[in-house]
Amino acid sequence: MKFSVTKCLRESALVAACLVLVLTLSPAVSAYSATAREIDVSVDVALERFYKEVKGAHEFTKSAKALLILPKVIKGGFFFGGEYGEGALRIGGKSVAYYNIASASFGLTFGGEQKDIIIAFMTDDALNKFRKSENWEAGVDGNIAVLNVGAGATVSTETIKDPIVGFVFGVKGLMADASLKGSKLTKLKK
Repeated sequence: MKFSVTKCLRESALVAACLVLVLTLSPAVSAYSATAREIDVSVDVALERFYKEVKGAHEFTKSAKALLILPKVIKGGFFFGGEYGEGALRIGGKSVAYYNIASASFGLTFGGEQKDIIIAFMTDDALNKFRKSENWEAGVDGNIAVLNVGAGATVSTETIKDPIVGFVFGVKGLMADASLKGSKLTKLKK
C-alpha cells in the first residue's frame, strides 16, 4: 500500500473540521455544559489567580462595569481549529448570566492550548450592547483591546482607556494566539 502525504493531510483536515463543527456549532454541546455552580467555582479560581499574577488587576476590575470571566478555554487544531469555553458575566461581584465562547478557524493552525480570558466592560454603553446581543462577535459587534498578561504584568486604568478590554492569561500549551477576533459569545440558559 502506497503512503500519500497529501491524502493523509486531507483526511486529517477532514477529521479536524468535523471535530470543530461538532464542538463549536452543535446545540448538543450545551447538553454537556457545566452547571452554573461549576462555572462559578472555576470563575472564582481564575479571578483569584488573575489578582495574584497581575499587579493592579484588582483596582482595574473595580473600575469595570462588568467582567466576563471565561476560565479554561480550550483551543486546538490541525489546519482547522476550534475554541470553546464557558464562563460567567459578573456585575458587582455576582454572576448575572452565563456565556460560552466558540470560534473556528482555517489555515496554519497547529497545536493546542488552555487559557483563561477576562473581558472587562469599562462603559455602560459597551456592556448594554453586549447584553442585548444574542451572538456577540468580537471584532464585529465590538472591538476588544486584548492584552496577553503573564505573572508579574501590571495593568492600570491610567494607561488602558478602551471601552472593552480582554486579558488572556494562564496560557498552557503549544499555541501562542491571544486574539479573540471572530470569537462568538453566546448566552447560556442556566
